[in-house]
Amino acid sequence: MPSQNIALYPWFKFTQNLLFWQAIWFLYFQQQLSASEAIALYAVYDISTTVLEVPSGYMSDRLGRRRTLIFSAVAAIAGMAFIAFGDSFTMFAMGQLCLGASIAFASGTDTALLYESLVDAGRADEVEEQELRAWRFTFAGLAISAVTGGAMALYAPALPFLASALAFAGMLFITLRLSEPQRRRSGPHPALQLGSLGDAIKHPVLCWLFALAVLMYGFSHLPFVFGQPFILSALSNTGLAAQTPLVSGGVSAIMMLLSVAVSLVALGLRNRIGLTGILLLAFAMQIALAGVLSLTTSALAIAFLFLRMVPNALSQPFILARIQPLLPDDNRATYLSVQSLVGRLVFAASLLLAAGSTTAAGEMPAGDIQRVLGWYAIAGLFCLVGLALAARRITMEPST
Repeated sequence: MPSQNIALYPWFKFTQNLLFWQAIWFLYFQQQLSASEAIALYAVYDISTTVLEVPSGYMSDRLGRRRTLIFSAVAAIAGMAFIAFGDSFTMFAMGQLCLGASIAFASGTDTALLYESLVDAGRADEVEEQELRAWRFTFAGLAISAVTGGAMALYAPALPFLASALAFAGMLFITLRLSEPQRRRSGPHPALQLGSLGDAIKHPVLCWLFALAVLMYGFSHLPFVFGQPFILSALSNTGLAAQTPLVSGGVSAIMMLLSVAVSLVALGLRNRIGLTGILLLAFAMQIALAGVLSLTTSALAIAFLFLRMVPNALSQPFILARIQPLLPDDNRATYLSVQSLVGRLVFAASLLLAAGSTTAAGEMPAGDIQRVLGWYAIAGLFCLVGLALAARRITMEPST
């Protein structure tokens, strides 16, 4: 039933984002391997989604949203098991591959299920409100798991991964209670409609949002990849390096809670400055954060990491809400998967370049972190200017 899907969806997002390992994953891999291998493992995760991103979107459009989300939950459980019990790069890479597959299966499928359930229930006009509600559940889960995961790591480094496996089992239970929403075909079999994706990307609004989403994906994940070694480096200067897992968990919890708080005022700000204004503001904040972290390794700069998810709260729900009505039901998940694929592929390629400029053994030096983030910030400024100029020729707001 569509109403039950709408009610369960926030809880699906909550369990999906109980990532107890989020605040310690780099430290965990770096402790077992090296800094360059830790970066490479994140690239493995991103690259693995390129194999399944578009096929999983097509599978969702053909086999159904519910079945695809079940596959996502099972893959996530397997990924946590590989990492928790692994002791080599190969085992960790297998875990990252499974985790990447899980994200690929859910990418686009989850939000498509929500939108189509809203349409079935005659509540399509609630899409921005419901996306923001799901956002709050998402980041409540991330906040809770971040601080508790950091504390778990002090007791046993692998414990956060085991706890996440249990959370993903809860995600599987919720997914089994979902029902398949009704979908409205815009033409023949989905396999014959893939060419329409090219036409969709040519739509001025979708083209602009596609480019922005790709860029914001990478800049959102920069602090995720480099934040933990940055915290370790900053705390080493104060003699508190041993407390890095706990501090990292606390920082992650605060950034998630701050994102939830910002989401409460995001809709009002969007109505005040417009869709283009709030999206460009969000991207500018991401670039500024990378710039600040490239300039200093002071422990005081750790506070800037609190802002990491604020730009996402000001952008992602509105990007999804604007895209959804412009896409046909039988290609919605495929389009969103293509968008995610390109974002991850571009970011993974940039990470592989970054890995080549860092040390091959031990912890990542502060100088490496600053140099890499500095180049990202400079590139981001050029992209921001280009998007702002392009937006002047596009009618971004939906017609009423």
